[in-house]
Amino acid sequence: MRDAATTENDGAVSRRTLLATAGGAAAAGLALPLVQALPAAAAARDLRPVSMAMHIHGSFSEGTASYETHLRQARLNAVDVIWWTDHEFRVGAHDHRREVRFEGLREVVNTMEWTWTRSTEGAVTSGAAEFVDDPHSPDEPGKAMRLTAAGTGWGILWYTAAAWNQTFSGSLADSTLQLDVLAEQTGPGRELVLELNTSYHPARGGRAAGRYLLQYRIGGSTSGAIVRRAEGLRGYVEIPVPQNQWQRVTLRPVDDMRAIWPDLVAADNSMHQLRLGVRVTGQAPTQVVADRLRIDYGRRDGAGGIELRREVLANYAGEFADVTHYEAFEMSMVRHLNWIGGELAMPELPSPPRRNNDPDLTEEMIEFMHAHGALVQWNHPLDAATPEELVRLMIERNSLGADLMEIGRTPFDDLRWVFDAAARNALFITGVGVSDDHAGQNWANLADNNITYVWAASKAKNDLVDALRAGRAWWVDPVRWRGAMDIELAGRRALGSALVTTAARLNVRLTATGLPDGGALHIIESPVDLPGVADPSPATTSTVVPAASLVNGRVDHLVVPGDGSFVRLQARDAQNRVIGESNPFWILRDEPPHGIPAARRLRG
Repeated sequence: MRDAATTENDGAVSRRTLLATAGGAAAAGLALPLVQALPAAAAARDLRPVSMAMHIHGSFSEGTASYETHLRQARLNAVDVIWWTDHEFRVGAHDHRREVRFEGLREVVNTMEWTWTRSTEGAVTSGAAEFVDDPHSPDEPGKAMRLTAAGTGWGILWYTAAAWNQTFSGSLADSTLQLDVLAEQTGPGRELVLELNTSYHPARGGRAAGRYLLQYRIGGSTSGAIVRRAEGLRGYVEIPVPQNQWQRVTLRPVDDMRAIWPDLVAADNSMHQLRLGVRVTGQAPTQVVADRLRIDYGRRDGAGGIELRREVLANYAGEFADVTHYEAFEMSMVRHLNWIGGELAMPELPSPPRRNNDPDLTEEMIEFMHAHGALVQWNHPLDAATPEELVRLMIERNSLGADLMEIGRTPFDDLRWVFDAAARNALFITGVGVSDDHAGQNWANLADNNITYVWAASKAKNDLVDALRAGRAWWVDPVRWRGAMDIELAGRRALGSALVTTAARLNVRLTATGLPDGGALHIIESPVDLPGVADPSPATTSTVVPAASLVNGRVDHLVVPGDGSFVRLQARDAQNRVIGESNPFWILRDEPPHGIPAARRLRG
């Protein structure tokens, strides 16, 4: 552990923290505005705080969240902007499983496993899957899976599918499934069942919030029309098939969900879980042979997935007009990188889609992203290195060219240590706070509930990119604090900037508005002495200013830069928990080894 006073996110957000403005809070009779009075520099330049969720996964990723539930959480938590950072290879269904041949409980294609795991539900007393040479589908040589079950009442014998790295899940927006079926012993309540557990949505149309489940029941009757019906969040599709004849059943889950729940954006669902089973009722056995499962992902095929996701998101333009959201990617075949801004493009991806942490490959991907106008955010950077190793890599390779780095997330203390060590070496990378949420059920109560603020001219994508590029950013624990942070020099915003000067001392104005009672502003300072890989560690000191000592959220502070220094801000509550942190302002004597990015240079 680097610092015992790391952020602790163990509380649920209260209603008073959920209003977007001071005026909204007053209207509701609540106490805490989200961002208090703006510094004079902000008003002078028409910049305002914009809050962002910078690492969010929806129904095109492997989790259970819909885009709808995240949009709802953004509204509840008064977050202005969402960046949709679904994994690029999942958006394009790259190397996702397209064939299951039922050769056994385990099948391997291109080194990637598919497995079936048995379970039972209800009054099943016996049953198993047998992989038989005969019968099998006339269109699929090899084995087939015969499911047989018996019981004393209602029950289901289940086999749940799992694919390596969940390479069949993700969006069902244009997916079609085919299954060849031979109904040997079936009847009412005694069917083959194919079940998809899909995405979580907020309450809608009199239905509770939760995950929507779609269950296909095949062979309960031998003729008649397909029947679709809903029981709350459970949807049923009853499909007749004749007995003792191979039948190919074609399933379009998006169409069935749309028919069952017309008020739901059916395309905003993932095929998160798939399982196959047979139902029993009473003592009569059920027996069905299944073969030749095919999954066609439709337009979710490489770059086509970009446009498909765009179409899904467009469904929410009216209902969530108050939440700005932008398409992005999490590039996942190298050290994970978020694509922020620019124009999305699908890179060439490896087969099988296995991550490679080679820094050269990461650097090549960053160059590809930059070529398409993106800022690059280095995600969860300690998943492939110790703090010391990471700092050394950043020093030796200039952060691999990345523009942003996830600092406000677990492990907070280690990432803060890395950030300050990098800043000591004049590495200009914008720290951001993230949640990396795949569920979307309660942003405030996440262990990583962090959001990032920037000083931006508007919520337009280019304005946000400009703010991030310049480092005008800070991150907060939104349950405990939603104030504004800033650093000014002679009336000019210096947050995220770097100044080369011969001045022996400078007076900076520091802003941290609305700190909680008993809290404090910690002024973090460090030499910028460029120790390099010989000493990959921070050298910070802290000056504590009690919240009660700030005037309108501000305090003037004298910086004596020596041979070079940086200053940044940290907010703490009365329990000494870190509740917000800013990016640095660098005061340098000379040009640093990698220069100063134009967006960060403060002149004069």
